[in-house]
Amino acid sequence: MRLLFCAMVFVAGLSAVPSSLCGQDWTRFRGPNGQGVTSESDLPLNWSGDSNIAWKTPIPGQGWSSPIVSGDHVFVTTATDGGASCRVIGIDRKSGEVLWNTEVHRQVPGPKRAQNSYATPTPVSDGKRVYAAFYDGTVVAVDFDGKRVWKNEEVDFHSLHGLGASPMLAGELLIMPFDGSSPQEQRVGWKEPWDQAVLLAIDTETGKTRWRGKRGLSRVGHVTPIAIDNGQTVISAGGDRVQAHDVKTGERIWSVYSQGEGVTPSPVLGEGLIFTSSGFEEPTIRAIRPGGRGDVTESHIAWEQTRGVPALPSPLYVKPYLYTISRDNILYCLQAATGDIVWQERLGGNYSASPLLADGRIYITSEEGVTTVIEPGAEYKKVATNKLEGKTMASIAVSQGNFFLRSGDSLYCIGNPPR
Repeated sequence: MRLLFCAMVFVAGLSAVPSSLCGQDWTRFRGPNGQGVTSESDLPLNWSGDSNIAWKTPIPGQGWSSPIVSGDHVFVTTATDGGASCRVIGIDRKSGEVLWNTEVHRQVPGPKRAQNSYATPTPVSDGKRVYAAFYDGTVVAVDFDGKRVWKNEEVDFHSLHGLGASPMLAGELLIMPFDGSSPQEQRVGWKEPWDQAVLLAIDTETGKTRWRGKRGLSRVGHVTPIAIDNGQTVISAGGDRVQAHDVKTGERIWSVYSQGEGVTPSPVLGEGLIFTSSGFEEPTIRAIRPGGRGDVTESHIAWEQTRGVPALPSPLYVKPYLYTISRDNILYCLQAATGDIVWQERLGGNYSASPLLADGRIYITSEEGVTTVIEPGAEYKKVATNKLEGKTMASIAVSQGNFFLRSGDSLYCIGNPPR
């Protein structure tokens, strides 16, 4: 099965942007194209706080962004000083040494959900710089020496939930969704749809805005976008909407109505479909056929399923199945082609981090720091349980034979000492 990883990711990708599908970097939320799949093998199966830990590095402040890895650098973001000081931290991948800890912006902390933080968006890197977004809508670029290169404050973001989506790269553009609500009228954009959501495209070299994509009527959301069509089309969702935008222009190509605000799980790809979920009110998993123009709600939904709808963790596609974790912490296995439920298993703990396919196994991390490892397949089969101390809401990163797992106050490098 390990030999099939790269082919499996390609099939899952609907001609997805080929950003290091078989490489060793993990440069964005959920890795290559945001699918939560790695092609690496010989990865750790078992660990604990005092076993199979290469290094452990304290991380100040609070931030639920996931770590990313580019070459010999690991990057995380955090917010200190009660959320006001926005920071990007560069860490040596081999030793765990903090190379630099740079304040890149100061913001005014405001309302957010208790599960959120003031530094939740996972950064992204192109191998030259790391790009990070923060609670108030500010986006920054930092070089690998920790020097801020530019700051973009084009969007004055507000949401009662806070900011949860992460940016992605598409060629020379950084694309970041801002699905917020009105700072003046609490219900507008949250309970009542509005037309002010923004999909922002920033030039990675200059920090200038290239285009502002529009959703039409939508509500708050926290969905990290992905790319299809060899990187030419961005799939982005907000409250009530799943949409495709042209990477070059920001033009909205097609849109599907998907009722529910506060949606968080990011889309995944497989079986020629885009798997999405909706938020509060009418939680539903929807499998969407890409293509068409305009509103394709009536013509391009392949199937819908109201059981097993993920609330926070993103789904995981492992051919021929789709795995989801529901709000009541039940792991579901569905037939990806049809949406039929194959099995379900109640998990211990609570779940925010998204599951990972690595070395032929599925890794599922709870907020209590427990990572359950199962074999994919038509039956539930647990093969390991691993416990670390500290609250864990960030998703695992994978690079060069190691897992990188963030707890509330530390970053762990799991496995053999990095090479």
